[in-house]
Amino acid sequence: MLSEGPWGVLLVAVVLAALATGADAAEPKVELLWPDGAPGAVGDTDADKPSLTIWLPPADKATGAAIVICPGGGYGHLAVGHEGKDVAAWLNSFGVAGFMLKYRHAPKYKHPSPLLDAQRAIRTVRARAKEFGVDPARIGILGFSAGGHLTSTAGTHFDDGDPKAKDPIDQVSCRPDFMVLVYPVISLTTKYTHGGSKNNLLGKDPSKELVESLSNEKQVTAKTPPTFLMATSGDTGVPAENSVLFYMALREHKVKAEMHIYQNGGHGFGLAPGDPVLSTWPARCEAWMRVNGWLTAAK
Repeated sequence: MLSEGPWGVLLVAVVLAALATGADAAEPKVELLWPDGAPGAVGDTDADKPSLTIWLPPADKATGAAIVICPGGGYGHLAVGHEGKDVAAWLNSFGVAGFMLKYRHAPKYKHPSPLLDAQRAIRTVRARAKEFGVDPARIGILGFSAGGHLTSTAGTHFDDGDPKAKDPIDQVSCRPDFMVLVYPVISLTTKYTHGGSKNNLLGKDPSKELVESLSNEKQVTAKTPPTFLMATSGDTGVPAENSVLFYMALREHKVKAEMHIYQNGGHGFGLAPGDPVLSTWPARCEAWMRVNGWLTAAK
C-alpha cells in the first residue's frame, strides 16, 4: 500500500504518468455496444452510440479480472479522463482489464437508456470473456458520482439473461460480480439527493414509483454484489450519507462491504494523485479486491 506522505503522492503521479505514456503508445480499442443501433436511439450521432473503450493489461500481469468503468458527470456529460482513462491505467497496473463505458445521458437521454447501456456492457464483457482473456465470474463495475449511481443501479437491477435470445450477448447475466462506488450518488428520495443528477436522469416530474425504484439504497437485496465504497465528509455536492445509506442496506442484507469515508476532500477528484491522503483509496480498493479473491490469476 502507498504511504500517506509526499512520497506516496509522488509515486502515484509517476505511476499514472508512466501508464498514460504506455496507453498513448498503444491506443485502446473502441467498440459500439450495439453495432446496428442502440435500443431507443433518437439519432445517429456519436452521442447516440454507447460504446466500450477497452484497455487490456499486459499478458504477464493479467489476473483474469475485469471492471466496467462508469465516469461521472451528473448524467449530463462524462468525465472520461480522470474518471475513465486514468482509472483504466490504474487497473491495468495490477492486472485488471478496464472497459470504459460511454453511456447515453441528458439532454438527449434519460432513464432507462444509461442502465440499458451499463447492462449491455456487463453482458458484452461476460459473453466475450474468452476473447478478452477474462474470467466471466470476476467482472466488476466501478463508478464515480452519477456514474456511481449508474453502477449501483446495475448492481440492484439485473437479470440472468434470456437463454432464448437471438443475440448471444443477451443470453448471459448482467449482474456484476462486485462493485466499486466512489463518492456515488445513491439516494433519490432524501435530503442528500443530488438534484442535478436526478433531474437529468428522470426529468422534472417523475412518478413516485420510478424515483423509489432508482433510489438504490432501497433496492439492495441479499443478491446485491459485494461493494467497496469511498466518500469524503467534506463533499457538499454528493454528501457521504449517500454511501452510508447504501452501506447500511448492504449490512442489513448481509452483503460483504467495505467503506472508507475521508475526513477532508471535496468531489470529483478521481484517483486524487495530488493529495497525500485521498490518493490512498486506490490501494485500499486494490487490497479489498485481493482479499476477496478477484485478483487471483487464473490457472
